[in-house]
Amino acid sequence: MFKFEDLRVYQEALSFNDEIYFITKQFPKNELFGLTNQLRRASVSITLNIAEGTSRTKKDFRHFIDLSRGSCYECIAILTIAKRRKYIEETKFLELYNKCNIITKMLNALKTSLREP
Repeated sequence: MFKFEDLRVYQEALSFNDEIYFITKQFPKNELFGLTNQLRRASVSITLNIAEGTSRTKKDFRHFIDLSRGSCYECIAILTIAKRRKYIEETKFLELYNKCNIITKMLNALKTSLREP
């Protein structure tokens, strides 16, 4: 088992990614190479940066956590656009917004735990 697989934030990010893939299947076909692709890539990036960061030094891992957090922000911006275009309902938007917020807080806590004494 790899170290990142035990991280709760990694598991939460995987779950978030699953939900993103599910909801984007309902986006209009003309968004396949637009919002759909961008949202999927951003949500995958959260998970991948956590995984890759665990193979690096603490300093580098903190950088990868920052990249994951940036991808969370990107997801929120894209979800906001999708909501404004009526691709997702307000309730689903809020659910995903809250999940992303939790992931961001978990990433912040993980980054803090990696600080040098």
